Amino acid sequence: MNSSDLAQFIKTHGIKAEIVYLPVETPTVAAAADAVNVKPEQIIKSVLFLANGSPVLVVTNGLTRIHRRRLGAVLGMSRRRVKIASAEQVQAITGYAVGAVPPFGHLTRLPTLLDAGVLNESVVYGGGGENNALMQLATDELRQVIEGDVVDIADR
Repeated sequence: MNSSDLAQFIKTHGIKAEIVYLPVETPTVAAAADAVNVKPEQIIKSVLFLANGSPVLVVTNGLTRIHRRRLGAVLGMSRRRVKIASAEQVQAITGYAVGAVPPFGHLTRLPTLLDAGVLNESVVYGGGGENNALMQLATDELRQVIEGDVVDIADR
C-alpha cells in the first residue's frame, strides 16, 4: 500500500486529513519535523506490537519511548508477552513499510492505543504511506477516527 491508498481511505471515510508530499524522505522524527517546519512533538509514530501474537497498534509522539511494561499492563499481560513487530510483520499486517505507517487505513482494522501525550498537540503529522509523505490532521480528528483507548504508556 502507499499514499494513494491512504488518500483514498481518507476520502472514502470523510476524514479531515491531508497528505503532504515532501521533496525529501523523512527517515527520522527530526527530519520529518524539519521538513514540515513543526516541533518534533507534533510528529507521531504508529508502532505495531504483537501481544500474545495478536497485533496492536500504538500511536505516540515521535520522540517518546513506548514503555513495554505499561503497555503490557494496559493489555493485561506481562511485558514479555508484548513484542515489537518486525519490518516484515509490519508490512504484512498493515500494508505499509516501517517509517510510513499511518495511524489508520491499514489492510485490516487494528486495535489501536493512543498515548495521552499526543493529545497535548492540536495538529500532528504521521506516516503518510510513503517515506516522502506525511499525513496532517487535528488530534481531535485522529482520536475520533482510530476509536482507540487513550492511555499513558510512553516515557516522556
